[in-house]
Amino acid sequence: MTMNEIERSPQGFEEQLLRDLTAHVTQRAEMASAARPAGRRTRFLRGWRLVGAFGLAVALTAGALVVQTIRVGDQPPTASASEIFHLAADAARQQPELTARPDQYVFTEYLVTIRDLPDSGPYQTTRSQLWQSAGGVAYTQGRYRPESDPNGWGELKVLRMGDAADPTKELDAFQPPAYHGDLPSDPDELLRYLRKNPVDLHLPEGADEEAVYGDESMVYTTARSMVRGGYVPPRALAALFELLAREPGAVVISGDVVDAAGRHGVAIRTPGVIGGNVDLLFDRDTHVFLGTRGTVVRNGKESLYDNVAQLRIAIVDRPGQLP
Repeated sequence: MTMNEIERSPQGFEEQLLRDLTAHVTQRAEMASAARPAGRRTRFLRGWRLVGAFGLAVALTAGALVVQTIRVGDQPPTASASEIFHLAADAARQQPELTARPDQYVFTEYLVTIRDLPDSGPYQTTRSQLWQSAGGVAYTQGRYRPESDPNGWGELKVLRMGDAADPTKELDAFQPPAYHGDLPSDPDELLRYLRKNPVDLHLPEGADEEAVYGDESMVYTTARSMVRGGYVPPRALAALFELLAREPGAVVISGDVVDAAGRHGVAIRTPGVIGGNVDLLFDRDTHVFLGTRGTVVRNGKESLYDNVAQLRIAIVDRPGQLP
């Protein structure tokens, strides 16, 4: 699988999600426009842009719309989503804290299993390495290789952030800081921070931004972008999981879950996604965060789209440097 194919492969899924979102928010905008008092301005809060590592599936909120979930596996879950989030918070507090200067980089290595098309085609597993600017002062760089070819690394390449509302548009700006050292470590303060600084979804023109950004599920969308796009210090990560334990809508997926690296875990399905689902994966025994899994729902059937296993994260001085 070439680098271009890796970068292009999610576009069909993203475009379908965007079409679903556009239809939904346009309808919401028409309804809200009729009910909104004259002179009221739509408030648009910009925060982190969604850092879809190497262009992976984009998670889009859609007001109160939550896709009906499908049971996976035969055994019922042994713990609630809230209980698992609390255990994940305890595990996060035990992790060593990394520090970074603004001129350094957050290095993250992933195994990504993804299919060429969202609901058909063969699965490919790729090892990906990402160098994100800790202070947001430089573009992200990355390289990839097929997991089956240890010597098949592609060249180190600058990855500019694209516009989710226009997949062909490349934003001429540095990405946000990848080192989230200023996040509050208290769940209540963190909630206020997330609501004030949501991830930027680049909504299409005419979207009811108040409805989308004000929905409760927006917290999950911003949280997903945080854990998939940079480094969150242990206390802030624990606060994030404690916060998610209090939010309604998450469910535990029944049955055993295996991530792209073969690690057994438990999956928590988060709300606020159109046309599919996004699961957060945690180690079944230690409850350490493992990665994410995306699925698509077509004609009532759910199939795996991508499985992203986070292998290691570190602070380095330059792109291409390994810890």
